[in-house]
Amino acid sequence: MIPNLTDLQELRESNDIQGDRTALQLRMEEDGYLFFRQLQDPESLRELRHQMLSAMQLGGWIKQGTNPLDGIAEPGVQCTEGDSEYTDVYHQVYRNQLFHEIAHADSILQTVSDITGRKMIPQPQKVARLWFPKYTAHTTPMHQDFVHFQGTYENLTCWAPVGDCPVELGGLAVLKGSHKIGKVLDHHFSLGAGGLMINNADQEALGLTWHTTNYEIGDSLIFPALTVHMALPNVTDDRLRVSLDNRYQAINDPIAEHMTEPHLASMSPFNWSQVYEDWDSSNYQYYWKDHDLEVVPKDWSFSNRGFQEACELARQGNRDAVHHLARLAKRDAGTEQGRQAAEVLDEVAN
Repeated sequence: MIPNLTDLQELRESNDIQGDRTALQLRMEEDGYLFFRQLQDPESLRELRHQMLSAMQLGGWIKQGTNPLDGIAEPGVQCTEGDSEYTDVYHQVYRNQLFHEIAHADSILQTVSDITGRKMIPQPQKVARLWFPKYTAHTTPMHQDFVHFQGTYENLTCWAPVGDCPVELGGLAVLKGSHKIGKVLDHHFSLGAGGLMINNADQEALGLTWHTTNYEIGDSLIFPALTVHMALPNVTDDRLRVSLDNRYQAINDPIAEHMTEPHLASMSPFNWSQVYEDWDSSNYQYYWKDHDLEVVPKDWSFSNRGFQEACELARQGNRDAVHHLARLAKRDAGTEQGRQAAEVLDEVAN
């Protein structure tokens, strides 16, 4: 369930305490997020926007003949994470050198280190979120990042729009103070990035309020792995929402194995040598290997539960679940889940 826009409260800005470790840590402990205006260099992000959207225009997502910076979606084109046609274009965007380098900006690294009091590095798996207009059924639902990215509860997410992002374009909203629950809440099947969501009743039981803002380029929202958050729907007529979704961890904390691979590599074969193929510098290639991070296996229990729920819901005629299984059956035909998804679809059809 998406909160009514009139129920959303304004994010508290923390530029006034930037660089003050004690104040940052106390505010993070209180709110479960820190929001900064212009924490990242707007000019670098504008250049990144031009490069990313130009790649999307070549891939057929941006209307031909328009300025890529305007982000005008090609009419009739809609896809999302989990669709093979999405991954094909996404991985072309993912090769962008600046996209990866920008996660290492001094302003971000210093801020996340101040927040934790520890030396932090960006995790290898950088993430871009590329959301089509009026494709609201696939809006990222309320969730905690730990179920997807794992590692430790202390890992930090830094979300930043690549371009101005007013509320109607679908920025991020956080449930203030939700990290204080101190545990991973039950997550269930949903459409949207990650395919898992917290039930609205569970969220309402926390008695907390949603916070967001009209984001501007350079703004950054930082929060730990247990903070409940969601994307707002992109209700614009024709504009794509583009954002960065990077994660940071202490150098002596473990990292989940899948976070050492390119994003969505599990959905379409893609490796680091392909990412780095056209780079003109090796400064940030395989940088995490210099820190000898402890790599731990991915906990599949969260996604497996979501899959089994999708199977049961599909048998009951749930359209979202049927759509999800159809994508799985097409994309992962050679896997056990792909075969099981196909079997359930056959049951439903007959």
